[in-house]
Amino acid sequence: MSKSTLSRHIDEAFNAPVHLATPLPMSHPTASDLIFSEQANHNFSKTLGELKRSTLSIHNRLRSIEEDAAFARKVRDAYKRPLIANERCGTVLLWTLRVEGRVGRLLALQDVVLSFLGMPDALSKTIPIWCSVVNRVLFPSDTESHDLYTPPQVISPSEHAQIFARLPSFQRALEALNVPLIALRQSVTKPLRPMWVTPESNITPTTSIFEDFHPVICCTVSRRVPGGEVSEGGYIQGAGDDTENWAFGLTPVVFWKNRDILLSTPEGDLPELIETLVSQKAEEKATGSEMRLVKPTSNLFVSSLTGIDATSVGTEILIINLLPTVTESSTWNTSPTRLDIGIGPHKIGSRNLRAALPSIIDFLKSYLSRVDMSKARILVACENGKDASIAVALALLCLFFDDQGRLMSKHSTTRIDKAFIRSRLGWISTALPDGNPNRATLQSVNSFLMDRPKQL
Repeated sequence: MSKSTLSRHIDEAFNAPVHLATPLPMSHPTASDLIFSEQANHNFSKTLGELKRSTLSIHNRLRSIEEDAAFARKVRDAYKRPLIANERCGTVLLWTLRVEGRVGRLLALQDVVLSFLGMPDALSKTIPIWCSVVNRVLFPSDTESHDLYTPPQVISPSEHAQIFARLPSFQRALEALNVPLIALRQSVTKPLRPMWVTPESNITPTTSIFEDFHPVICCTVSRRVPGGEVSEGGYIQGAGDDTENWAFGLTPVVFWKNRDILLSTPEGDLPELIETLVSQKAEEKATGSEMRLVKPTSNLFVSSLTGIDATSVGTEILIINLLPTVTESSTWNTSPTRLDIGIGPHKIGSRNLRAALPSIIDFLKSYLSRVDMSKARILVACENGKDASIAVALALLCLFFDDQGRLMSKHSTTRIDKAFIRSRLGWISTALPDGNPNRATLQSVNSFLMDRPKQL
């Protein structure tokens, strides 16, 4: 918005008619005696709205991401430890990390800087809980490491005590997953201890070795904006959030690869440029296969829709494609070994998935009845290979695979509870740490598995 346009809006707002609630008394009226006209209120709202929109521009978001990324690298360099985004808090973190690495569960962490945006529950509660619980399981005799460490400026003593009281139940839940502790102890050789760093912290470079514990340095990369974005010279707190509302399909990988041209392009031309860059990236991605094995199985794979290489999957593999558009169920069966299920995008897809699961189960049963089990292979693909495909793979693991990960010719009819589902989800977390089904998608799978009729 130009300066002249802004001035005109402000002039209109202040010059709009002002009506008196009562006739003027002899003394000057107070603020309560004045009622601004609807025109004045409208102009004020319009002006503030345009100011906010101009501040929340793509350029400002990308430059704010750059600033957050610089702080993340500063913390990494100061502590001389790898920087990792826990994707459970959202792929937004990948914007600030240049995708150095990521993990899906705390079990994979040792000496690391764990980066988050803001100070959410994940940073102030979940990570401290996991550190204590993992320590209790791996180091039962080291009772000092079983303590709960939380940031006192965020967690009150009362809440801290309530969390601490629940730790034994969390420990039992972890032990019920039957995680192979021998292999885990070879990786996590000392107890875990959370520490917190924010942009307000005094970052001092250190090469100290923590002899008694592995530090999990929880880093808040985005600085607080107490007065709102308009007062911060264009800086946007959590700039990489809500990408569906501003990014036009731009991904972290595409941004960092094309950073200079994106930041030098006029704001009005960015949507078209982003569309071109995203299309080019999709074409590059489609040239290779991204089938990933879900261990400990030897025949269940997941992929993104663009990662399927038709020349390499063969004709015997069963392919279940979960499409981001809604289609009629009568069109799903496209061949004896392929389903193209249009469940729709995001939350719609999560809701529709539960209704689609019986069709998937029936299709798989038909496939297994006629294929040589030694050659059976199953591929589940969704738009990004990390949400709906992971959820369907979880359902198949629960129904068609035994405790050793072997594919069964007939699905299980025994009752499935949350503990069993969590144990199978643990397989996925270990094999595919970046798999990130959202809460609604997992709820659809849980509901289907626990409520299904025995004949399914």
